[in-house]
Amino acid sequence: MDNPLRLEVIVASVRPQRFAPVVADWFLRVARADPRFDVGVIDLALTPLPIDLSATQQSRDYCERLSAADAFVAITSEYNHGYPASLKTALDTAKHEWRAKPIGFVGYGGLSGGLRAVEQLRQVVAEIHMVSIRETVSFHEAKRKFDADGNTHDGAAIDAAQRLLRQLAWWGEHLRAARASDPYPG
Repeated sequence: MDNPLRLEVIVASVRPQRFAPVVADWFLRVARADPRFDVGVIDLALTPLPIDLSATQQSRDYCERLSAADAFVAITSEYNHGYPASLKTALDTAKHEWRAKPIGFVGYGGLSGGLRAVEQLRQVVAEIHMVSIRETVSFHEAKRKFDADGNTHDGAAIDAAQRLLRQLAWWGEHLRAARASDPYPG
């Protein structure tokens, strides 16, 4: 592709001994195999954002990176029926940088597979003027879904990842063109 979409994959969990890197590494392999995307990673465990949302050099650099992106995927665990506080801070740190851009979700957890966290996130991203991708990748009992090499044979998740990327590319292309021709009025 001549002008791939800049996709930033946000890894939300910051807990010690987190399972997020396993899920993220798998999804990154899938996304990087798609020529429609130029894929970067924002790992919130490695991205120090102030919880009081104050302006720091790190938060300005983070916002600049978001501004340059065309699309996002958040990889989120589910803690106590919700998403991690680190992701809320990451969303609230920026404002205009999110607007008129699509976001997809990869959720993981126990029995719910992160779906409750994703449903809450859909409300938040709508408020910051993002387009939530309908398709979601979900790993129920996630630690049982990956082998020692970080691969999965979960057919539903593999299929959902492909559908998510197709929908993300469609929205990403159309919204990038729209932002270029007629800036978002939000």
